Amino acid sequence: MENRKVTINEHTNLLKLEEHMYPLVDVEVPNTFRNLFPYDEVPKIAFNERIVPHNFPEKIWITDTTFRDGQQSRAPYTTEQIVTLYDYMHRLGGPNGIIKQSEFFLYSKKDRDAVYKCLERGYEFPEVTSWIRASKSDFELVKDIGLKETGILVSCSDYHIFYKMKMTRKQIMEQYLSVIKECLEIGVSPRCHLEDITRSDIYGFVIPFCVELMKLSEEYKIPVKIRACDTMGYGVNFTGAVIPRSVQGIIYGILTHAGVPSEWLEWHGHNDFYKAVSNSTTAWLYGACGVNCSLFGIGERTGNTPLEAMVFEYAQLKGTLDGMETTVITEMAEYYENEIGYRVPSRTPFVGKNFNVTRAGIHADGLLKNEEIYNIFDTEKFLNRPVLVSVSNTSGIAGIAHWINTYYRLSGDKAVDKAHPVVLYVKKWVDEEYETGRVTVITDDELIDVIGKACLETNTVGFRKE
Repeated sequence: MENRKVTINEHTNLLKLEEHMYPLVDVEVPNTFRNLFPYDEVPKIAFNERIVPHNFPEKIWITDTTFRDGQQSRAPYTTEQIVTLYDYMHRLGGPNGIIKQSEFFLYSKKDRDAVYKCLERGYEFPEVTSWIRASKSDFELVKDIGLKETGILVSCSDYHIFYKMKMTRKQIMEQYLSVIKECLEIGVSPRCHLEDITRSDIYGFVIPFCVELMKLSEEYKIPVKIRACDTMGYGVNFTGAVIPRSVQGIIYGILTHAGVPSEWLEWHGHNDFYKAVSNSTTAWLYGACGVNCSLFGIGERTGNTPLEAMVFEYAQLKGTLDGMETTVITEMAEYYENEIGYRVPSRTPFVGKNFNVTRAGIHADGLLKNEEIYNIFDTEKFLNRPVLVSVSNTSGIAGIAHWINTYYRLSGDKAVDKAHPVVLYVKKWVDEEYETGRVTVITDDELIDVIGKACLETNTVGFRKE
């Protein structure tokens, strides 16, 4: 007790006493929190009304797992696709490197070729890191390639420790620590992926384990990072919720009781219960500097926290984009569709085909008068996506002209007006559709088709989407 340090809390300016006094609880029977996770019922969210304070770091950032977790649920990317997407991420992250790191597999020649080509770009951000099996040969591979940091899987719930690894907590901790020592011995910084943290014994295993990791870091003078992995998406951000489901409770415990610095802690969320984004934001608010994401949320099962979502969460929290080039998000979505063959679901925020398309007639009327009424922000400025109004029986001839001008990016002398022959042709076709009993809105593909016919029949030069 006498050796515990008294330090200043930089956020409150009050003296604090370190409380790294949580020994490993080596249970004989696994604690699976059956009261919270009865497998034959819906999981339960319980509360104990223990409140932890906000602890928002001065600097926060995004890390990327598109080429690791993002590849576990889809056909592998080609080397060329990986390098192209890495270039996009570099531009999106901006000169301040808000997208700080990107992690890569090293298993196959294709993966390693992609790593070499990305390293050849010479970008400071995103830093290229790896994800490997916990073996000496893989550590040597990381060192030979010249990477400074690698992720290592260290599953931390009793579900994994007892049922998957068939070990006790003491045995698995000793194994993990020996592997991490091997990594530190060759001068590589380990990033410990605490899998299934939202079903783990936070004070009986996670915090004691993190305390030991911080001791190793101090001994080797190399950072040992912690990635808190909400593998099953069980995390919740409700004030007063109990651990292990409480995101803020987990972050608080790791920072306060294990002594992990904020800049060494990141959150990795999954979206099984639609909470990936809100939980990641909560991790920032309560002290984690990093949140780990994948492009468009593509990842295991329901997916990861979408990277593009956290770009705009960052801007809302910080009041600035800090140099991020958000129009790149649209370029990436178009690249996925045109080059990779993956179409983002149409209603996906920021990137879906219809995310800023107004369909309801009464909404369209308001939008045509002032787009701020029904658009989240200037989507043309931030995403190069002008707001669209869908065409229906309530759109009118002005609505059709507006659709053509915005969809085909026509302005100035090129813009069409209500008297344009193509507009009149489309209006006549739309009226006929609804006169014969149609009740649904006209789709983009239908409009593109009828506009093409209108151009031919009216001898008008066809429109091209720029």
